[in-house]
Amino acid sequence: MRLLILTLTVVLLLFQYDFWFGKNGYLDYKETASEIAVHKEENTKLSQRNQVVAAEIKDLREGVDAIQERARLQYELVKPNETFYRISKENK
Repeated sequence: MRLLILTLTVVLLLFQYDFWFGKNGYLDYKETASEIAVHKEENTKLSQRNQVVAAEIKDLREGVDAIQERARLQYELVKPNETFYRISKENK
């Protein structure tokens, strides 16, 4: 009887070891879950960036106002008889 109990205990411990430390075990699951969370965060950032780029492309395709605005901001272009003011933030 003792041999049977000892054998069953060893089998139970082997299954527990396999569950916690084996291939596709609990530790692998936790590691994969953390990697998925990192990838989801990265995908969210990329999605936001793509939305900004798509909005810029739409503005450039649809109107001349966007081209003028971009030229004024990037290249400081002004129309004749117009005064250009640039307001910058104070560095602290």
